[in-house]
Order: sequence, then structure tokens, then C-alpha cells
Amino acid sequence: MFSYIFSGDFPRSKLLTLLLVVIVVGLVLTPWLFPGSRSMETAMRIAIFIVLVASYDLLLGYTGIVSFAHTMFFGIGAYGVAITLNEMGRGYDAIFIGTALGFVGSVLLAFLIGLFSLRVKAIFFAMVTLAVASAFTLLVSQLYQFTGGEDGLTYSIPRELSPAFKLMKEKVFGVSINGKLVLYYCILFASFGLFLFMLRVVNSPFGRVLQAIRENEFRAEAIGYRTVIYRTATNCLAAGMAALAGSLMAIWLKYTGPDTTLSLNIMVDILLMVVIGGMGTLYGAVIGSTLFIMAQNYLQELMKVASDQFSAMGLPLLPDLIHPDRWLLWFGILFILSVYFFPTGIVGRLRKAKT
Repeated sequence: MFSYIFSGDFPRSKLLTLLLVVIVVGLVLTPWLFPGSRSMETAMRIAIFIVLVASYDLLLGYTGIVSFAHTMFFGIGAYGVAITLNEMGRGYDAIFIGTALGFVGSVLLAFLIGLFSLRVKAIFFAMVTLAVASAFTLLVSQLYQFTGGEDGLTYSIPRELSPAFKLMKEKVFGVSINGKLVLYYCILFASFGLFLFMLRVVNSPFGRVLQAIRENEFRAEAIGYRTVIYRTATNCLAAGMAALAGSLMAIWLKYTGPDTTLSLNIMVDILLMVVIGGMGTLYGAVIGSTLFIMAQNYLQELMKVASDQFSAMGLPLLPDLIHPDRWLLWFGILFILSVYFFPTGIVGRLRKAKT
């Protein structure tokens, strides 16, 4: 059964298996283990970014395609839901129509980009995608009557998915069973489903061809595979998965704007998560997303606690060195150390160690 669910692609490391189990259990039990809206926001962001980062790893890790347009597809999915909810009202039909439009629009645009650009090699394709993504961001800002421009769109979702809707009057172990909890688990299990689907894809014959293209495109062509078709199909698949992740983000946040979906900073974050977790393994998306987002949300607080402790002990220099205002500096140092000690990513290192 587990072999079928995970498509025969197991972690192949005891420590990695333990880390993955802890992450999954933590996400499932977050409302009970870590009560509060901030912990749920963090867990939900991790779940959605697992899908987004895994979809990008289909391009970079499995096919060797470097693209800077991934957040554009993420934004198309988010804006698809945002615009339909804003125009049609807080109905399930608006969610389904917006999700479908975002998915189809992303796949078609990815097909056009792949059709005209994937014959271009290496950095030149990356530059083409960066130009297209920049043009799309500008277009979103200009079409403010539909997209809200730089301010974005704020909208409502069905009442059954809001905190105001109570399924039970009494709390269960201190947690209110309301619409927000239902929404949390709907998005969480949707993210799990999309991740398992991508795991099935990369372990199929199609996925094996992608890895062959990554290792040596010339040899893949020599044995009869039309690599441009496979690369274009992968681009479309990755774009569709990114759009679905964007739809989930839009439903959860009830707000969509350039800063939450189209920002170049998000694209850089995705790249860092792939590198930290490990390219060419979807489990790396789970590890990389979790560590990166946890560091973004809690590193500054941990540094504040440590700085206060050192100040109380009367130690010189250290309190200023790890002052919370310098958290970005230490965040960068941690990334450099992770790349130095885990050149193949955390998952690659753990699998190689076979612990």
C-alpha cells in the first residue's frame, strides 16, 4: 500500500524518514499542538510552498531547466481565484471556475513559452522567462480595475470556510471546530495530494526520460526521444502545479497582490528552498520549505531570546552580535553553511549517508 502511495520512491534514510514523519505529523496536528493563528499561518504557508517548490524542482532538479517565471504561474492561479471571487461573490462556483481558469491559463502560457523558447539553451531561456514574468507583473499593475493594481484584491470566501461558521459549540481539546479549521485541512490534504501526484510523475517512465535529459540531452535525443516535447510538457506540468498552489494561497489568505504572489523575492526563496532541500528529489521540497519558512518566521525571535540571555549574563559583544535586527545576516550565514556542508542538499546528504 505504501509503495503504491509513494510510487516506490521511499526516503531511503532512517533520519530522513523521521524528519518527514515529524513534518507531516506536525502539519496535521498544528491546530492542537501549537494553538494560535500564527502557527496555523506558518503551517499553511509550508504546505502550499511544498507544492510550489516541488513543481519548480520538476523543472530545475529533474529536467535541468532554469526558469524565473514560476512565480508568474503562481500568481496566475491566485489571481484567477481572486478575480472570480471578487466579481462573482463568495461562492464555491467562483472558487472552482477561478481555479480552472488559472490552471488552464498557466498551462497555455507555459506551452507558448516552451514552444518558442525551450530550444534556447541554458541562461538564455532563463532570461526569456525573466522578461515574460516582468512584463506580466507590469500588466497586473496596469489592469488595476480587475487586479487591484499594487493594492491587490481583498475578497470573501464561502461562510462555511470562515471562522464565523461553527461546526461544534464546544471546543475539542481547546480548539474551536470552525470553518477556518475545515479550510485548513482542505488545503493541507489538497497539498498532500498534489505532492503525491508529482511523486508519481517523476517515478513514471516520463520522469525517467526527464532525468535522462537532465544528465545528457544529446544522448537522450540520440536514442530517439524528442527532448523539446518532453521539456515543453514538463514546463506545462510545473506551471499547472504552481497555479494550483497559487489558488490554494488565494483561498487561504483571502487577499491577492503582487507582493504575495508575483514578487521576485518569492522566486529567490523558491530557488533557495530547492537548493537547501536538494535538487532532483521532491522530498527536498518538503525539507527545504519547512526549514526556510520556519527560519523566516522564528529565527528573529530566537535571536532575541538569546540576545537577552547573553545581556543578562553580562557577556560583552555577543548580545550585539546576535541582535534580532541582524537576523537577515545570520539567515544568510545559515544558508551558506547549509550549501557548504550539504552540497547536494539535505536530502541528498542524508540519502548518501544511509543513516
